[in-house]
Amino acid sequence: MASKRMRLVFLGTPAFAVPTLESLVEAGHEVPLVVTQPDRPRGRGQNAAPPPLKEAALRLGLGVYQPERVRRPEAVERLRGLAADGMVVVGYGQIIPQVVIDLVPLGIVNVHASLLPKYRGAGPIQWAIVNGETRTGVTTMRIDAGLDTGDMLLKAETELGPEENAIDLGRRLAVMGASLLVETIAGLAGGTVVPEKQDPAQATLAPLLKKEDGLIDWSQSAGTIHNRVRGLQPWPGAYTTLRGQTLHIWQSRVVTQPWPPAPGPRPPFPGHFVSLKPLMVACGGACRTAGLELVSVQLEGRKRIPAADFANGQRLTENDILGESHR
Repeated sequence: MASKRMRLVFLGTPAFAVPTLESLVEAGHEVPLVVTQPDRPRGRGQNAAPPPLKEAALRLGLGVYQPERVRRPEAVERLRGLAADGMVVVGYGQIIPQVVIDLVPLGIVNVHASLLPKYRGAGPIQWAIVNGETRTGVTTMRIDAGLDTGDMLLKAETELGPEENAIDLGRRLAVMGASLLVETIAGLAGGTVVPEKQDPAQATLAPLLKKEDGLIDWSQSAGTIHNRVRGLQPWPGAYTTLRGQTLHIWQSRVVTQPWPPAPGPRPPFPGHFVSLKPLMVACGGACRTAGLELVSVQLEGRKRIPAADFANGQRLTENDILGESHR
């Protein structure tokens, strides 16, 4: 039996939200308005560029509204006048006030890229990878006045690959979230979805990323650093310093037993190159048995290149040290 056609306002901004909007339209729901952030300066020229969701909405022939703050009275009245059944929020980027939540009888349904209550906050995809999770997923929930604290509706779980980065995982979870949202709306309309309270004792936070989160600490294990390289893409990226310049590491590989035990009592120091072909760095912990191979790097002001080309071009030696300015 076909699900009931709903009138749903959509609030979102990033590319992650696009599959959900497309799936709602494809499922036959009416979307009278897409609310997204204002166009922002982007790129070297700092020209105003539209959010990805705005581009998708215009392609689908939907109306677009870009208030600076959705809580302002004129924005609230614009939403009230739509007389929608409900709202959908996917990565909108603003806290939704209670006055907006109260506008629609179905409430506001959010797609969150984690298995709540784990990884509440702005960076669930990135922090799950940084923390070495092997499973993750998406959760639909009802928005309340807290930070990702509303009642959970449905979940979908998936394995997190050991080499998967945040960009690739984000694409996968966006598709999963779109399907789950359509299923959730059908379940709410049909009365088959039972909201479930979150257990605050099980909650973890995934805060907004900061530039300094990308700084590599070479005293950590190779696996921990590798997870940071995978997780903090596309921004801020994992980075270190070399000869006083910032060096971004975009792809890496953990290699066990990459070199024979060093003579004498001391293993290689963290941050030292222990091999130039392939480009291998000693890390903390079991320095004698595991290292981090650099696969793709980018020196500040330069293009991203294979690490082998970088080693040749920079004439690296095993006396060079990564992160020396942060010791």
